[in-house]
Amino acid sequence: MITGVLFAILAGLLLGLYALPEKFTKDFEFENTWSMFFAINTFVVPNVAAFLLIDGFSDVLGAIPTDVLLTMIVCSVLWGIGAMMWGKAINYIGLSLGFSIFIGTVILVGSLLPFIQTGLPETNIFLTILGGLAVVLVGVMANGRAGILRQKDEQKNAESGEKKGGSVITGIIIAVVGGLLATGFSYANAAGAQIIDAASQAQGNESWKSAIAVMYVIYMAGGVAIAIYFAQQLTAKKLWGKFKTPHLGKNIMLTTVMGVFNFAASSIFAYAAFKLGETGGSVGYAIFNTACVVTAIISGLITKEWVNASGKAKGSLYFGLTCMVVGILIVAYSNSL
Repeated sequence: MITGVLFAILAGLLLGLYALPEKFTKDFEFENTWSMFFAINTFVVPNVAAFLLIDGFSDVLGAIPTDVLLTMIVCSVLWGIGAMMWGKAINYIGLSLGFSIFIGTVILVGSLLPFIQTGLPETNIFLTILGGLAVVLVGVMANGRAGILRQKDEQKNAESGEKKGGSVITGIIIAVVGGLLATGFSYANAAGAQIIDAASQAQGNESWKSAIAVMYVIYMAGGVAIAIYFAQQLTAKKLWGKFKTPHLGKNIMLTTVMGVFNFAASSIFAYAAFKLGETGGSVGYAIFNTACVVTAIISGLITKEWVNASGKAKGSLYFGLTCMVVGILIVAYSNSL
């Protein structure tokens, strides 16, 4: 169990840091940065990782039953749409709050979805998981309140009227809806993990490589939906020309780091879920995403997103963070029952 928990935490750290390089791209609009990131993240990195590291990868893919593959593809497309909305939410409300609301929603819903595939655990384990998730919900609500308070503080300092207030509410809505759609990731992983692991090991691969194969299917399918959206946005807003910048090389490097961190985080999570056993899809998912939130909030504080926030706003943020950590400790405890 300890190995699975540690890998889930490591995955969360990587996911919590993956969006940070976005702050340092130059001459790019939101659509330029995130379209480049998603192109690298969903098409380049998965293909390089899968075909370089997995023996007989084509045979592994061919061994996936059609119904399982279709289920994974549909859920992955929903995840892709949600992931795109996540990036949009961060653009509205900042790294720390965007992660908190989005990942909080993902934890609450995504941690329960695998039970549809695997069945409910024993009553005491299930109730413990629900109790932990309830505490996480309190934390999510506190983080949302912190973001609204911070926005009001910034309005007072800038004397900017109601414009920003609207943007933070919009950002929170985008983060919640995106989080609901992104839970397709959890179900896709639960649907295909065991089958793909058996197919991968039949080719002589170690079990950790199975996680890469699972993520390959999820990322490639989700990437199609994302690519269609950003191609339309770049065309409608006439932003293709923005890629012609002296800073293109630096921007490619930064978005590549984002892509590698994001895919590695997901693959490590899949392996952690496997190591955690029957409830790994739920317990591992909750630990993974909570570690991500903690990392994102700390990085947001370091990058001074909350420098103009009042003590009241920061207090709500810290309370929310504490609740999420306590809640996830309860969820982790359920795996030992």
